[in-house]
Amino acid sequence: MDIDLFIILTIGIFIGFYVQTVIGFAGSLMALPILLFGMQLPDAIAYISIFYLFSNGFLIAKEWQNIDKKIILQLAITSIIGVILGIIVLTFSKPILLKKGLGVFILLYVAYISFGKKRIKLNKGGVASFGVLAGFFSGVFSTGGPLYVICVENSVKDIKAFRATMIGTLGLVTITRVPALAVSGILNFSHLKMTLLVFPAFLFAQFLGKRTFTIINEQLFKKFLIVLLCVSGLVLTF
Repeated sequence: MDIDLFIILTIGIFIGFYVQTVIGFAGSLMALPILLFGMQLPDAIAYISIFYLFSNGFLIAKEWQNIDKKIILQLAITSIIGVILGIIVLTFSKPILLKKGLGVFILLYVAYISFGKKRIKLNKGGVASFGVLAGFFSGVFSTGGPLYVICVENSVKDIKAFRATMIGTLGLVTITRVPALAVSGILNFSHLKMTLLVFPAFLFAQFLGKRTFTIINEQLFKKFLIVLLCVSGLVLTF
């Protein structure tokens, strides 16, 4: 076993899914820059996708009654198309270009959540277009969440239903992405073996994240994460 790979993967998955559990977003964006210290982007996406499959499976079962199935069906075909296109790009593009692209995406995301005060209004065609784009970024970087937020918030107003529908949407994307990664050859048996070794860190991240959520100042925590995301985006870009 590669000890360096194990350590980097453990740290990246723990931090990413800790953050994801506490505030419900940015898990992949936090984990990817750490994982890229020890592996190529396709391998990092493979590992994150496997752990998202575990995470989303549990959450979907818990939130099933609150999920807006109509918006899920509306996004299903466009998301699948986007994910497949993204994985094709991930398979054949140069790693250095993808890393810089990820850095730019993170910086744009930070700018949006920092300065975007107005909600983006989308019609049905706009939702479909964003579905393809979100699926594409989910396939390439496993980071389509911010774009799916824009899609879902145009159709779902209740905060409880919004959260549940986001969980369902990202679960759909993950279920699509994992088989596609396996067919493309990016995800293989060695990823599954290493996943089992890191799984206790993943479970501890979920446990600690739930505990932290009950006591933390959420706004202060989000500001701290924005700074970290900005730094990681700059490092990856330049």
